[in-house]
Amino acid sequence: MEATGTEEVDKLKTKFISAWNNMKYNELLPARSGCTIEDHIIAGNVEEFRKDFISRVWLTYREEFPQIEGSTLTTDCGWGCTLRTGQMLLAQGLILHFLGRAWTWPDALNIENSDSESWTSHTVKKFTASFEAPLSGERELKTPTVSLKETIGRYPDDHEIRDEIYHRKIISWFGDSPLALFGLHQLIEYGKKSGKKAGDWYGPAVVAHILRKAVEEARHPDLQGITIYVAQDCTVYSSDVIDKQRAFVTSDNTDDKAVIILVPVRLGGERTNTDYLEFIKGILSLEYCVGIIGGKPKQSYYFAGFQDDSLIYLDPHYCQSFVDVSIKDFPLETFHCPSPKKMSFRKMDPSCTIGFYCRNVQDFKRASEEISKMLKISSKEKYPLFTFVNGHARDYDFTSTTTNKEDLFSEDEKKRLKRFSTEEFVLL
Repeated sequence: MEATGTEEVDKLKTKFISAWNNMKYNELLPARSGCTIEDHIIAGNVEEFRKDFISRVWLTYREEFPQIEGSTLTTDCGWGCTLRTGQMLLAQGLILHFLGRAWTWPDALNIENSDSESWTSHTVKKFTASFEAPLSGERELKTPTVSLKETIGRYPDDHEIRDEIYHRKIISWFGDSPLALFGLHQLIEYGKKSGKKAGDWYGPAVVAHILRKAVEEARHPDLQGITIYVAQDCTVYSSDVIDKQRAFVTSDNTDDKAVIILVPVRLGGERTNTDYLEFIKGILSLEYCVGIIGGKPKQSYYFAGFQDDSLIYLDPHYCQSFVDVSIKDFPLETFHCPSPKKMSFRKMDPSCTIGFYCRNVQDFKRASEEISKMLKISSKEKYPLFTFVNGHARDYDFTSTTTNKEDLFSEDEKKRLKRFSTEEFVLL
């Protein structure tokens, strides 16, 4: 007997939900397994913590965005999580640069709280709706809208209006369209120069170099005052950093550039060495730290803090609908996570990238001194996790080859990226 349309839909739902359970539920924290805000409090009151956490820019899997050039992909679900965690780290650096560490989104506490169960349920409903659409001939995806006019109307202060404009501008730079400066489409283009393509796995070290190229190539006038430096073989060469910060200092322009320093490291061999726990907690406590691109085997997370021996993180593994950030009043709700999650440090994959933000040369010098002291104290063995060294890389026989005009990575960088790509963990 032939199945009816309703029976076909039910079968599709069952198959999808079964696959979703296998892929997701074993990785997500249950609704009452320590996910509540109260469990994540380090110090201070709950409300202040929630405001600070929710104000972080949350970038997740998206679907139905413009097709990625050179592929048929219109989603990064299943492969783009490390690019998303890299975006989140860069977004936090830009928040510090333009808005300052004390800034919080005024509407943060108005976002509806949700746990992993409700998020997963929402995603399942959205995906099953896509199965039903061809059969019913209808499909409608709704996204809540908050008007920019309404938002600005609630903030009569000029400073608050400026902050809200920059808040939206920063998020728009990470939009899922070919024109967005730090969007997925652009990052994949830079990744092609290192042998990567859409749908490939990306590791934390490779993403660090892709972010550097994306910032270096950005021509937006607001972004000319910031650069990115990626450590070479766990070494930060101070003169190279300062040269990047002073690259365009002239008699007319004496301002140093701000710098985001990215340090790819390994916290052990096959497993994370728990001796590094106190150091990681110390790093995350620094005002200079903008987080860690890391995760656990098969998943990448953006680590933003800690509680006891657990790390607090933002999870990119939620497939949300494409949001057109080119419209003036695009909704902000899906770019801010209402619920923090945490993970035991022991479960962390050893491969990660640590990020720092320094506003100017003096700030970098203070940061390098402070971090170096922490490295020295935490190092139980002869060699610290990474080091700050005076001078240039070339002074230590790290010769860099020139780059062709149409080739964004030098030959040395390509070799380094190729090595990183073989060492990274597999990501979901």
